[in-house]
Amino acid sequence: MNQPPPLVDYNLFEADLPLREALEREGGSWAQDMVSELGRLAGTEEAIAWGFLANANPPQLHSHDRFGNRIDEVEFHPAWHRLMEVAISHGLHALPWRETRPGAHAARAAAFYVWSQVEGGHGCPVSMTYAALPALRNQPELAARWEPLMTSLDYDFGLRQPASKRGVLFGMAMTEKQGGSDVRANTTRATPVSAGGPGGEHLLTGHKWFCSAPMCDAFLVLAQAPGGLSCFLLPRVLDDGTRNQFHIQRLKDKLGNRSNASSEIELDGAWAVMIGEEGRGVRTIIDMVNHTRLDCVIGSASLMRQAVAQATHHTAHRSAFGRLLSEQPLMVNVLADIAVESEATTVLMMRLAGAFDRASDAREAAFKRLALAVAKYWTCKRAIAVVAEALECHGGNGYVEESIMPRLYREAPLNSIWEGSGNVNALDVLRAIEREPASVLAFLDELDEVRGMDPRLDDSVRALKTVLAAGEIEEVRARSIVESMAATLEASLLVRHGDPAVAEAFCATRLDSNGGRSFGTLPPSSKLPGIIERHRPQI
Repeated sequence: MNQPPPLVDYNLFEADLPLREALEREGGSWAQDMVSELGRLAGTEEAIAWGFLANANPPQLHSHDRFGNRIDEVEFHPAWHRLMEVAISHGLHALPWRETRPGAHAARAAAFYVWSQVEGGHGCPVSMTYAALPALRNQPELAARWEPLMTSLDYDFGLRQPASKRGVLFGMAMTEKQGGSDVRANTTRATPVSAGGPGGEHLLTGHKWFCSAPMCDAFLVLAQAPGGLSCFLLPRVLDDGTRNQFHIQRLKDKLGNRSNASSEIELDGAWAVMIGEEGRGVRTIIDMVNHTRLDCVIGSASLMRQAVAQATHHTAHRSAFGRLLSEQPLMVNVLADIAVESEATTVLMMRLAGAFDRASDAREAAFKRLALAVAKYWTCKRAIAVVAEALECHGGNGYVEESIMPRLYREAPLNSIWEGSGNVNALDVLRAIEREPASVLAFLDELDEVRGMDPRLDDSVRALKTVLAAGEIEEVRARSIVESMAATLEASLLVRHGDPAVAEAFCATRLDSNGGRSFGTLPPSSKLPGIIERHRPQI
């Protein structure tokens, strides 16, 4: 008695009105059928079970075969492969590179957001393959060879010669134990085989502290060439069928993201080819980093959405003290508040994806430069708080592993760490403000589009302009400035595009001093139940 029914057999896309509205607005409506089909599949009992099985049976490293030969292979549960098959067959790793039409990045963002709600870990190799291609295009002859395989819709798992495969996946290896985010401290050496230089063969020797998804077919790797830190393409299997000198030392025992293999690797004279200019490795690989940062925002939005869906469903079917939880005023305030945060993140995510689609426009490219770092910092932090609050809405039922909530909770900090921690991204925002004034102008132009629509927002924009016009900003203030930029940007998007009740609640608490320090502190309003219904899945 008094136990909510399982949240199954619903369409995650059709149940998400803010996403459907944003997909239309950002020019991706042509992909609606594909995203809806993913949403239907994501809500099935079978797909949900794949997510649980993939995490209950984490990958296993097999460093040697029974004869003592190094094989450096990782074994995954069949559920992982099913998740990957669905992701790849729907083009979540390559849609914008296959569909050169307006709205392709927005369509892919919506699809990735929906399918990631089933299970977050398998999205890592999907994301890195999507992000690697722009960086690889810095070396056209390599892109010409690898791009057809990277954009294939065939999931072809296993270490074999690239030419014999129907499709490939890409990873990256940047960080080392002595440097972490400070990749310029890398010590991995790249020795030219002959002339070296862009497109030249090199042998890489060194250690990488975090190499995610080591069963990918190829990696983008940073290493110190004679001319400085450079970017390289390193395949797992060479053209003659032999395995490259890429040795997996161990798999990381991680807090979350347990279905995905993350590893320490040693490169012992591993064959690789330089991509882009020698000594310009960071600039070359930054194309990949920018796209994976977008996916960090998408992943955070996905976590928030699934957490809100679970909490609103649970409380609509669970009674305490004589009535449904969803009817009790304080719970209504909490549910509406986390729904507001989820919607703000979804709208921001899709606006950023749209900026990637329109990056040929100078203003959009400049906006993307600054807004992406702002969003990466803020949304990844907010996901942690939203998931924690949604878990608490379940009480003890949310704290047991049979619930999806513990998995969401362990996954939530990941995106804030991957592709630069909060400090790294906050400092990146300061760097853009100081060195790229066009990005500041584009960001402020975006905010000026809502001038006069809400007095609290007008005040926030004026205050932000004063801070940004002051010139150099002290590093110690970076986080507070970025938080103001993020909240103001999200408010502007909600005022323009969101549900009026959601926009009002956001501006009243995220811009105004009336906002509390935790969720559930919205001003009393008769519209709060409507916000919840906008976000609650109907089954």
